[in-house]
Amino acid sequence: MKTTSRAVAFATAFACAHLAGIIAAPAQDYPSRPITMIVPFAAGGPTDTLGRILSERMRVSLGETIVIENVTGAGSTIGVGRAAQATADGYTLALGNWTSFVGSGALYRTSYDLRTDFEPVSLLTFAPMLIVGKSTLPVKDAKELIAWLKASPDKVSAATVGAGSAAHVCGLYFQDKTHTRFQFVPYRGGAPAIQDLVGGQIDLMCAEASQTLTYVRGGKIKAFAVMAHTRWPALPDVPTTDEIGTPGMYISFWHGLWVPKATPKAVIAKLNAAVVDTLADPTVRQRLTDLGQVIATRDQQTPAALAAYHKAEIEKWWPIIKAANIQVEGH
Repeated sequence: MKTTSRAVAFATAFACAHLAGIIAAPAQDYPSRPITMIVPFAAGGPTDTLGRILSERMRVSLGETIVIENVTGAGSTIGVGRAAQATADGYTLALGNWTSFVGSGALYRTSYDLRTDFEPVSLLTFAPMLIVGKSTLPVKDAKELIAWLKASPDKVSAATVGAGSAAHVCGLYFQDKTHTRFQFVPYRGGAPAIQDLVGGQIDLMCAEASQTLTYVRGGKIKAFAVMAHTRWPALPDVPTTDEIGTPGMYISFWHGLWVPKATPKAVIAKLNAAVVDTLADPTVRQRLTDLGQVIATRDQQTPAALAAYHKAEIEKWWPIIKAANIQVEGH
């Protein structure tokens, strides 16, 4: 009996060890094929640009290609939903930002929960929001802009990247603080909105700062204020909202990287290591800095740091967005 029991025990232990090996093997071999990074916004916008810079360099660390897939629509919820439903094996990444991982969750009925259906990988970058306008606006600074808006209620158009986006919430904030009113025009992505602003088809936008940099420097659009407590180093002459008389009106357009819930910890660790390696690369850092992005510090580049930051942003903004009673199609 003892011999039989020992044989059974040995066989059980062997089977468990074998099963553990099978489970561990995918993580050890990861990645062994191309990875998809879902960007829930149009090509050419700031999130897409960031994704392409990251994916190009992460390939060096991971040894596999990362393919960008732009999945737009419904305030980013279609793309985020696809990522949430993907197999949790590390071969589908979700590149998120304030709009897709904060704003949309307060406005849309979704098949996923932003707080529980994803595993954080790393915070990536931060950029303030800027109040910008077309170059032909008949005002030279923020104070003149506010006076002009008050004299023309509901006659000025302002671009947003969908209802509840950072651009939309930022614009609502600006209206509330300055006691002005203007009409919001939704776009599917930041790139087409900026194109229409440059082309004079739209008057104003509260835009993610990095996507405006080239156009402001080139005189193709005007920058009136930065939505932060300090001036933005990339455009040091643009005043803060505090300086123009609307104190405390801050909103940061940040990016993070997630994977579907239940992705193996070892896979997340490999992805995190690739992100850390990428954000430490001098060429990548220069490219992002040239775009006006502020790179997350090393201690912010951990899954735990992203989890904590994301939770704090949801707790801050969801009550504000819901109180604004923003209506979205299909809500």
